[in-house]
Amino acid sequence: MPIPKIVILGAGYGGIAAVLTLQKKMKAREADIILINKNEYHYFTTKLHEPAAGTFPHNKARVDIKNIINSKKVKFIQDTVLEIRTRERTIILKSKKVAYDYLVIGLGSEPETFGIPGLMKYTFNRWNINSARQLKEHIEYQFATYRNEPERTELLTFVVAGAGFTGIEFVSELADRVPALCKEYDVDRELVRLFSVEANSSVLPGFEPDLVKYATAALQSKGVDLILGIPIKECSKEGVVLANGKKIKAGTVVWAAGVRGNSVIERSRFPSVRGRVEVDKYLCAPGYENVFVIGDCALVIDREKRRPYPPTAQIAEQMGKAIGENLASMVRGNKYGKKAFRPVIRGTVASLGRQDAIGMIGRRKLTGYPAVIVKRFIDWRYLFMIGGVKLMLKKGSF
Repeated sequence: MPIPKIVILGAGYGGIAAVLTLQKKMKAREADIILINKNEYHYFTTKLHEPAAGTFPHNKARVDIKNIINSKKVKFIQDTVLEIRTRERTIILKSKKVAYDYLVIGLGSEPETFGIPGLMKYTFNRWNINSARQLKEHIEYQFATYRNEPERTELLTFVVAGAGFTGIEFVSELADRVPALCKEYDVDRELVRLFSVEANSSVLPGFEPDLVKYATAALQSKGVDLILGIPIKECSKEGVVLANGKKIKAGTVVWAAGVRGNSVIERSRFPSVRGRVEVDKYLCAPGYENVFVIGDCALVIDREKRRPYPPTAQIAEQMGKAIGENLASMVRGNKYGKKAFRPVIRGTVASLGRQDAIGMIGRRKLTGYPAVIVKRFIDWRYLFMIGGVKLMLKKGSF
C-alpha cells in the first residue's frame, strides 16, 4: 500500500504548527510529510514592527526551518508556489511539480490596495523580514539625508496608514526610536512628524473603549498625530492625499491598512473572497475533503456572531495544530475521527512601544508594563513551543 503524501504550503504560524503536530503524532514512514516554503526560515510576523523600526535585531525575529523540524520525518523544499491543480492533485512550483494526497494551504497574505492609486509603488506595503530590514535602513537614510539637505523637511515626516495592530505597533515603536535617531543624526525632535491615518473612527478595533482611550492618549504623548475617519485617496512620490483633499508631504509612507489572501488561491480557482477561502468546520476547502486552508488564506466564520474570526497568529497556530491532529487520524483510516475546529481566544495584547501596551486576558484588562510582560510571555511561550528553552533564550526579548 503506498505511503500517503501530506504537503504543507507555507511555514507561517499555521504551517509550522501543522508540521510540528504531524511529526509528533506520526511515526517515520507512516506518511511522507513535505513542507514547502519560499524562504529557508520561519519568521515571527507579530514581531516585525520591531526590526522595521530598528529596535530589535531582524535575525532574532526568524528561525531556520531546519532547526525546528525533524528531518527524519519531514522533507523541506525551498521553492515558490505558483499554482495548485486540484484535479491532478499537483502543486506547480517555480522549479518543479509536487504531487499530494493531502494538502494544507497556509501561504499567508498580500497587501490589499482597495484600488488606491500609487499604493504599491510609493509605499512600504509588505511585512516580511526583508521588508522590515529595508524599512529600517530607509528610515535611517531619511535622517542622514536631511542633514545634507535641511530644506527638505518632508524627509522627517512619516505616514503610517492603518491603525489596527500592525500600524499602531509600528508607529509606537518608531516613536520610541525617534529620540535616539535625532540624537545620532543631530536632528531637532520638533522637526520629526509621525502620522497615523485610519479610515475608521477609532484605533485598534476590537478592544474595549477604555483601552482604546488609553492607547490613543499613549500615542499622542509620543508625538503621533492621529487622523481618524479619513481614508487615503492617493499615494505619490510626494506623500499622500486624503479623502478630504488634504495633502501630507512625506518621505516615508507605510501601508498597514489591510491584507488579502495569497493570489495563488485565485490562480488555482478556489472559490474565494479577496483571496480567502470560506472553509467548513474541519477547515476544508469547499468540495475537498483532502485540501485544508489555514491562516490568512482561510475565512472561518464565527456562527454565533455571524462574522469571520480575525486572522491572528494565535488562531492560525490553533488551525495548524487541529489539522495536524485530524490528518494523523485520517491517514490511519479513521476518517470519521476528525474534530471540528473552534478557536479559543486566550487573550489579545497590542504593544504601544518598548514599555507600554494594552491587553485583554479573559475578562481582565491590562495596561502599561503588566501588559508588556504578558506580551513577552506570549512570545516566549511560542518560542518554547517550536524550539524549547534553547530557542526561547536565543530569540526571546529579555
